[in-house]
Amino acid sequence: MLQYLTILLSDNSVSFCSYEPRTLSRWISLDALHDGILFAMKENLNIQFVYPAEPLPAGYEDMVESIDHAKIKPAACADGADVVVFNDWQALQQYTAFNQGVAIVMRTSVEDFLDNHALLHDALNVADRVNVIFTDAEQMTDAQFARYGKALAVLSSIVEQCYVQQHHVQFNLLTDRLMLDKMNNCGAGDTSLTLAPDGKFYVCPAFYGEESIGDLKSGVHIPNQQLYKLDYAPICRKCDAWQCPRCVWLNRKTTLEVNTPSHEQCVKAHIERNASRDLLAAIRKHGTFMPDVEIQEIDYLDPFDKRKEW
Repeated sequence: MLQYLTILLSDNSVSFCSYEPRTLSRWISLDALHDGILFAMKENLNIQFVYPAEPLPAGYEDMVESIDHAKIKPAACADGADVVVFNDWQALQQYTAFNQGVAIVMRTSVEDFLDNHALLHDALNVADRVNVIFTDAEQMTDAQFARYGKALAVLSSIVEQCYVQQHHVQFNLLTDRLMLDKMNNCGAGDTSLTLAPDGKFYVCPAFYGEESIGDLKSGVHIPNQQLYKLDYAPICRKCDAWQCPRCVWLNRKTTLEVNTPSHEQCVKAHIERNASRDLLAAIRKHGTFMPDVEIQEIDYLDPFDKRKEW
């Protein structure tokens, strides 16, 4: 069931996920923005507005503020944001306005993350939530997988100390798995959809400019919508890497099926799962912590290897 509507205010609204944003500077029309808000109200959807780096034209801010919403903004103009997106490590290092309740998103290539992950120290110690998003996860190599596990071990030690000091930071690569009891994926095409500046709906911002799933006049029509649901993902529905994004855009890009992740996406998620297991054991050395949570030891990183058992 749909719960969220993402509205891109401009063609070059900041990307908060794996995809690269468009470069055109075209604003959604005020009429389309109004009708999008009305659509969300009728469907009882939560709205998140995605901003570009440029200031909003006249009349847009009043329209945005006419309804409850969340703001996703690039770090260059982060005032009032609920989610602040960074695209380079230097900008993250220079950022000091870690406000309570504001989430930090760090978009990075895998190699840059492996080289710079220790620079997350300050953000983890101050921010309430930190998300690391990889722009090329589908290209991860076996050598990078090995380094990834070591990088997560370093970050796990930082998070452990945060919890000892009663700063319960949320970090998507390590703590999300501890907090979940079922799959919590991106939900594109199932619980969320996107309205783009062309006045058309898309499964998510990554699909903007490709196949639309309707418009403000005709409504939303998602072909084979069941395929976006977990029940129609035969391997994912038995998997317990519950924090996995299970990105439908990457799925289609790498396997041509929206409900089938690539090998790389699965292995990455299971390295995180195992790191979360180690973090849980480490935090428990300091006292009782989440006594009802257990993450079982496993002997695989790609659940496809267990397909015959499942």
